[in-house]
Amino acid sequence: MRHPIFKLDSFTNRRFGGNPAAVVLFKAFLDDATMLAVAAENNLAETAFLVPKGNDFRVRWFTPWVEVPLCGHATLASAAVVLERLQPGRKQVIFHSASGPLTVTRTGAGYEMNFPARPSTETSPPKDLVEALRILPSEVLVNTFNYMAVLESEKAVRQLAPDMPGIARLDRPGVIVTAAGEDGYDFVSRYFAPAKGIPEDPVTGAAHCMLAPYWAQCLGKNSFKAFQASPRGGEVVCRVAGDRVLLEGNCVFYLEGEIEI
Repeated sequence: MRHPIFKLDSFTNRRFGGNPAAVVLFKAFLDDATMLAVAAENNLAETAFLVPKGNDFRVRWFTPWVEVPLCGHATLASAAVVLERLQPGRKQVIFHSASGPLTVTRTGAGYEMNFPARPSTETSPPKDLVEALRILPSEVLVNTFNYMAVLESEKAVRQLAPDMPGIARLDRPGVIVTAAGEDGYDFVSRYFAPAKGIPEDPVTGAAHCMLAPYWAQCLGKNSFKAFQASPRGGEVVCRVAGDRVLLEGNCVFYLEGEIEI
């Protein structure tokens, strides 16, 4: 059976920038093993699988190795597929997910996603984390999903070369590193998740659900322009609204076709 597939670059206005994602359309979700095989075949950080639900859609996200509970860049790509290809002219779409309903709204600059915030608490730097990062952070925060290491400068974030096997052995599936930004950015970050099959994610919407509340407290404001300093790089406009984080970005279509299963 054939199913539509789209590949897009998210959190960017240029092709081959930002974070590539695949979006596959089903009438009903297939079994987990098949969807994981499709994601592995796509070999991108995330593949989003969409199934219609009334006027909305259900969504599930898979890396090449595992299913994840939330993915920003593949949700952004999914919204572009719905609002630009499936139902052109529509202004908003809701995706029903393991993290609850996620509303994405068309804006003048692209699309704004309404995601749950991921608060964090400060912790003493774990020895294994420091060894894996090969640097002593000025601060470490943690929640169920990630460690977040705050470094002294943007330069330190950009130059970081962590021990990926060490990162994969930690008791959290991902590690965010961040610092105050320069050149018009409020903060910069990078994200490493080798345990999920993603050594370094190019631009990570879900990481900003943890980053934005932290920087809101540090900077005393709720709106930010952020940059994820991976080799591909990408911009994320963030706004904290209570227990939600609004993330805005754009997408560029790269491929449209069909897969056969």
